[in-house]
Amino acid sequence: MRKDYFSAQSADYKTFRPHYPSALFDFLCRDLSPQATIWDCATGNGQAALALQQYAAAVLASDQSAAQLKQAGRHPKVHYIRAFAEALPVTDHSINLVTVAQALHWFDFDRFYAEVRRVIIPGGLIAAWTYSFLSVTDQLGDDIDSAIRWFYQDIVGPYWPPERRWVDEQYRTIPFPFDELAAPEISFDVLWDLAAIVGYMSSWSAVQQYIAATREDPMPMLAARLAPLWGDPETKRPLHWSLALRVGVV
Repeated sequence: MRKDYFSAQSADYKTFRPHYPSALFDFLCRDLSPQATIWDCATGNGQAALALQQYAAAVLASDQSAAQLKQAGRHPKVHYIRAFAEALPVTDHSINLVTVAQALHWFDFDRFYAEVRRVIIPGGLIAAWTYSFLSVTDQLGDDIDSAIRWFYQDIVGPYWPPERRWVDEQYRTIPFPFDELAAPEISFDVLWDLAAIVGYMSSWSAVQQYIAATREDPMPMLAARLAPLWGDPETKRPLHWSLALRVGVV
């Protein structure tokens, strides 16, 4: 993993990204020993790693971005390492579970999967998940969703990196050469005001690429489009994401 679309907005990423539901971690760790070690690869600000620590003796949380790791929350069982996804400085067969939250699409698949096979114990699990488009689920949801899709496709659409297609396809087509386990349907919901949803979208990699290319910030354009649809900007509206999860035995 060499491309870095998130260091510049690492503080926004921490502030505005939604938290994963406990049902996800309960499922992944249901058979995990309390003495297990988990590798949370491309941990970012440590969101998944901090949730996983309660299930294991230790979580190794790696990321290539020093800026992201600087934003990471601390816990005595979470050990942060600056490292590329394809090269974790640990001994062979020392990891019980590998997790990748919203990041697998950025990796060099062949090299990363080789590293997973090196570090994981025989029969250990790898789990990767992603989420793509949000939806507002109240009575104004259709109009707000249309405005968000307009921004996603027409304004910053040309600036999405090519790897984004794996996310839009819900990881269904991403290379995943393992004996796959059936995964449950998992979703998550938040209550956000207008500032929160605009802040979340400002953390998109395409927004940063738009700014770099045009020297203009597209977020005021989005805020102006959403404001009359949203009403009182402090009103909190329900937002919904579906999680796409791939789990394999190594």
